[in-house]
Amino acid sequence: MNFEHLVEVNDPQIPILVQLTRQQLWRGLMYRVEDARPFLPGLDECRILSRSDQGVERLLRWGQTEVADRVTFADGHWVRFDTQPGESHGGGSLTIRIEEPEPGRLFLRFVYATVYASGHEAEDEGYAAYLRQAYEQADIDTVKVIRMLTESIQFH
Repeated sequence: MNFEHLVEVNDPQIPILVQLTRQQLWRGLMYRVEDARPFLPGLDECRILSRSDQGVERLLRWGQTEVADRVTFADGHWVRFDTQPGESHGGGSLTIRIEEPEPGRLFLRFVYATVYASGHEAEDEGYAAYLRQAYEQADIDTVKVIRMLTESIQFH
């Protein structure tokens, strides 16, 4: 399933919302690379297996389920998570791009390419709709977590 959507980060219609800078937003995305636990409910472990100039290889663990991924990025612009297929999932990718159509007006574009796990038909629109809704909520929550991290001493 291919799916993409935007999440507005700095909404001028909500004046009480603290406006994030591009740098703060980027730090939050990099925090998600280094330790995905605050961003992925139920995640027990996020272990960096290797690091290079091109990115990092990680192992994510939910209980007995382990997922390996590779994360690449262009500093200040985008981050991409490529998940390897496993026993309980078909793998796929997520690219998160920072978009700034005008100064200070920040958005995150989330682009998913998901391979269905065994047992789910690619033609099952109900399942695809469920995944899209879950992804959208998780991505809204990503911005919330970045805001919380920004307000803590970690980003000051």
